[in-house]
Amino acid sequence: MDGFEGPQGYSERFGLTHVNFEDANRQRTPKQSAYFFSGVIENNGFGTPARHLKEVAEITVTPRTSKLVASQVPSEAKVVWDTLSRQSRFQRHKYHYGTFPQDFLWGVSSSAYQIEGAWRADGKGMSIWDKFSHTPGKVLHNDNGDIACDSYNKLEIDIGLLKQLKVTHYRMSISWPRVLPDGTTNNINEAGVDYYHRVIDALLAANIQPQVTLYHWDLPQALEDQGGWLSDMVVDRFREYADFLFSRFGHKVKFWITINEPYIIALLGYGYGSFAPGNHDPGSLHYVAGHNVIKAHAEAWHVYNDKYRAEQKGRISITLNSDWAEPRNPYKQEDIDAAKRYMDFFLGWFANPIFVGDYNEPMKRIIRERSLANGLDKSRLPEFTPAEIERIRGTHDFFGLNHYTSVLAFMVISDRTWLESGSNWLKIAPLGFRKLLKYIKDEYGDPPILVTENGVSENGPVDLNDEHRSYFYENYINEMLKANMTDGANVIGYTAWSLMDNLEWASGYGERFGLFYVNHTNADRPRTPKTSVPFYTTIVRCNGFPNPADGPHDCTNPLFSTSGPISDALLIVSKKRSKKRRDD
Repeated sequence: MDGFEGPQGYSERFGLTHVNFEDANRQRTPKQSAYFFSGVIENNGFGTPARHLKEVAEITVTPRTSKLVASQVPSEAKVVWDTLSRQSRFQRHKYHYGTFPQDFLWGVSSSAYQIEGAWRADGKGMSIWDKFSHTPGKVLHNDNGDIACDSYNKLEIDIGLLKQLKVTHYRMSISWPRVLPDGTTNNINEAGVDYYHRVIDALLAANIQPQVTLYHWDLPQALEDQGGWLSDMVVDRFREYADFLFSRFGHKVKFWITINEPYIIALLGYGYGSFAPGNHDPGSLHYVAGHNVIKAHAEAWHVYNDKYRAEQKGRISITLNSDWAEPRNPYKQEDIDAAKRYMDFFLGWFANPIFVGDYNEPMKRIIRERSLANGLDKSRLPEFTPAEIERIRGTHDFFGLNHYTSVLAFMVISDRTWLESGSNWLKIAPLGFRKLLKYIKDEYGDPPILVTENGVSENGPVDLNDEHRSYFYENYINEMLKANMTDGANVIGYTAWSLMDNLEWASGYGERFGLFYVNHTNADRPRTPKTSVPFYTTIVRCNGFPNPADGPHDCTNPLFSTSGPISDALLIVSKKRSKKRRDD
């Protein structure tokens, strides 16, 4: 129990039992750790927890709160940090058992340029990534997407991979220049259209719903030659392109994503120049590009809403990527302010106009002040007209979210205790995922959240025993479960990135995010499952994490497979993992 700690008196408390020294009777109250330690004693270690201990320690599940109106919600970042960051270490890291709603969407993702190859086959036009990757020094080892994973010629094989994962949804993208080589409907490539019909039909035949992204960074080079995302022209071309896809595929597709990660398109493509098309101007061009991306998204949404929704009955939105920013010191106002600025300039840049209306005030103020200080006569951040604000506001059916990592806000660093990955920007920080989901719920009016990418990479020598990936999925998805069940975040689906190792943009083939290993030095591009495959499949089949204390669950049986037996090596690893989770 708490006692007298020498020179420290009663200020330091080591006890399993709290003693109230202000009470003359010195009342004793067991702490949470007392119940935990008694369980360790009773189980002679860390076996399956006794029923009464689970009831004491289990996180309380609260009903989902009513839907909030985004425009009336003040910034909730500090609320998230106060309620979650200051939890005890026990509460923050406690494993949570439970399952997602029965209609939860489980998927895996890819993108056209990263996997298809066939870069000039059957009438496909040039994209900005075709040109960028063929420019020496732009991509690591001068890798390119000419062949990539050769998915253009391996449809049946890739459908087999999806079946093995037991996913219900597959997020894919359509290559704009494959169907419209010059970016306009004046020149339709029917061979490209037929290819995507085959892909979508094969998915539906396998009872897998396609989630189709209209634009995943491969702008037709013909449009870039006319100004690309820096020109208002592209807004009109994107609206026409979207209209064309809805008319050709909308009767089969019920989930549409207009644009993937506008933050990357704008900042890396037109600011830093490290991604295609490689324009380097960190001063203002990225704000111009981002401005046009937002308007293009809104136009595509309105085309679907006004012309196709009633008949096709699908859903459409945009996918935004965001880290979570954690104050390095949650008790220090400067760090809290830094974290909030990070969120305003990262997620808020695109989320605010679409979910609230117009850019957020801190972003507008800071950019304006810095622009004037640099001798400009106006802000480098373009302004939306009142009509554009109304046109853009509310153009969403869900909140598409790509998330990978977190940062500590103090000139932006990462915690040295966070595990490394194969990418220098990606540190494994599961708790940030829960906080980001809670933040989106509170900041943007409690929208349905579809996680459209989440995953981790490796680098260096090939090792199919990707323990870190299974650790990543288990812990990130568990934090998502907490956000859904305890914080009330309306998470409707989860999509792992990625189906297979592919061209990781400017990093080439060195960074591998795939559940399946692809040998890109072999002309046949064979796919091999990593040990994370049966692990993720189990989570999908179980729809989360059923409590082993409640008895055996059929979904954890790794022998169950509709696409053939899993290799002995994978079964061994899967069994070890199943045993470990039961023990935990």
